[in-house]
Amino acid sequence: MTEAPRILLVEARFYDDIADQLAAGATAAVEARGGVCERIAVPGAMEIPLVVRFAVDAAKAGTAAAFDGFVALGCVIRGETTHYDHVCQESIGGLHKLALRHALAIGTGVLTCEDRDQAWARAAVDQGNKGAAAANAALDLIAVRDAFRTGG
Repeated sequence: MTEAPRILLVEARFYDDIADQLAAGATAAVEARGGVCERIAVPGAMEIPLVVRFAVDAAKAGTAAAFDGFVALGCVIRGETTHYDHVCQESIGGLHKLALRHALAIGTGVLTCEDRDQAWARAAVDQGNKGAAAANAALDLIAVRDAFRTGG
């Protein structure tokens, strides 16, 4: 890739403070590697795969520029019901299916945690910094995909 990679950060905003940390880490990682970010907010983790699909479909239709990769950011914290299991499975599973079906470079930074303390430890830029890890995964996948496309 000769141009700066264009990355869409899709942020589930259910836990704003955690989402802010994930986004800060992801943005810093993308910018450190010469990329540019656009951000879009969604209510929760379940909506992330659909918004990635919207972006892919808009690019294919020519109504929006294509993104080189995506970073999914969010947090699901276990509650008292099985809702947690369904949200985790469907959001992460949906991203995986999209990546495989459309050959997308998606870095997954959707935290699946037992409690808020655990989520914070993983999200905080000065601790686990999983936003940066997800962004770096997307950028690494872009590089691998581009190497296959160019024979390099």
